[in-house]
Amino acid sequence: MVRNSVRHPFASLLLVIAAVANSPAQSTSIDPTLAAQIAAIPAIDNHAHPLLSPPAYATDRNFDALPVDNMEPDTDPAGLRPTLPALHEAWQDLFHFNGTPPLDADGLKQLEAAREATRREQGEQYATYILDRANIATELANRVAMGTGVQPPRFRWVPYVDALLFPLDNSALAAATPDRKQFFPLEDKLRAQYLQQANLKTFPPTLDQYLKQLVTPILEHQKSQGAVAEKFEVAYLRSFGFDDVPRPEAARTYATLLHTRHPDPAQYKRLQDFLFRYIAAECGRLNLPVHIHTTSGGGGYFDIAGDNPLLLEPLFNDPRLRKTNFVLLHGGWPFIHEIGALLQKPNVYLDLSQQSLMISPRTISQWLREWLELYPEKILYATDAYPYSQSMGWEEAAWIANQNIRTSLGMALTGMMKDQQISEPQAGKLAHMVLHTNAESLYKFQPPTP
Repeated sequence: MVRNSVRHPFASLLLVIAAVANSPAQSTSIDPTLAAQIAAIPAIDNHAHPLLSPPAYATDRNFDALPVDNMEPDTDPAGLRPTLPALHEAWQDLFHFNGTPPLDADGLKQLEAAREATRREQGEQYATYILDRANIATELANRVAMGTGVQPPRFRWVPYVDALLFPLDNSALAAATPDRKQFFPLEDKLRAQYLQQANLKTFPPTLDQYLKQLVTPILEHQKSQGAVAEKFEVAYLRSFGFDDVPRPEAARTYATLLHTRHPDPAQYKRLQDFLFRYIAAECGRLNLPVHIHTTSGGGGYFDIAGDNPLLLEPLFNDPRLRKTNFVLLHGGWPFIHEIGALLQKPNVYLDLSQQSLMISPRTISQWLREWLELYPEKILYATDAYPYSQSMGWEEAAWIANQNIRTSLGMALTGMMKDQQISEPQAGKLAHMVLHTNAESLYKFQPPTP
């Protein structure tokens, strides 16, 4: 382990410029002037899972309503493995640790010691220190609850709303796969918290009361507590495809099945379908964009076919939901072209989270260019910073994703310049849109400068 004196907060900015503009592998791919412009833009991170700052860091489990760190083993993408070479630079810049991946058991102990030393140095400012190293001005924190060091204005809250979709007995749904066996009890636990927050001891006996006494009050409460959007992880729990169910039918189903053990799956799905549309409409009323997980997710039992974003098109075409903005998280892989086509809808956006870690900058740049050529005002920078492993915590994930996005953006825009699709000033404007302006317009806030 090698520790150095703490560097200037914008040292990472210089590293980005060097990596993008001066690396031999990229020198012929990215215009150096554009690379410097891209590196200098403070970003708005549309989606991440930051952990709290010390002293709450060690026991924090609110970084996700459905944590994926205790699931059955699956095949991890190469970009999330402990062999990733980029981890070396991230460790150096964040923690002044000069280790070479993959680390053995002793190396992991040294890495954690280096992290802990940085946490002690930074204290409650630790989380904002991580943002500074990646030149992230504001990060949307996808968390069950906010806390020490993860607070506005640098962090904005995006809570979870899936628990409100499943008000009946979920034991049969939990039995479907080992992943869902782990997830549904967590949703039941979160829903119990929401009941307590709404001062309810039991579920209301009618659907109207459930909506008026629990669903809407929770959304309004979260808005009052600083929420800027609402998040659905529903792809981990069931397939997309939400039918337009009449309210009377949903009311009958709710009343009939509320206390039924193992409710009929087809009827229960119809109730969920109604609730999804109701929640989305309420989010539109409250000016809360709806975030939806739309990529092949973690776990060996994830339903990839059911995650096809085209299944969401009826929602986007529903005139009652046109006041609701939808943000499709993670770029929709493997449905790259399909998700790009959905940006034609006036209230649909997508972000680059997760794929900014899973996929190489060169590959992302091809997808990004396709989207930028069509709907440039709909693309959002995002890291999906998450505590993935001992080697890659949320800190390294933020740092590496930031590098990858800025590199892929430079490659895409340089290609468009070379093909005379855009001028140099237009390239700079598009870069600012992706990194900053698009999110600023969507959420209608002005992030501070780090």
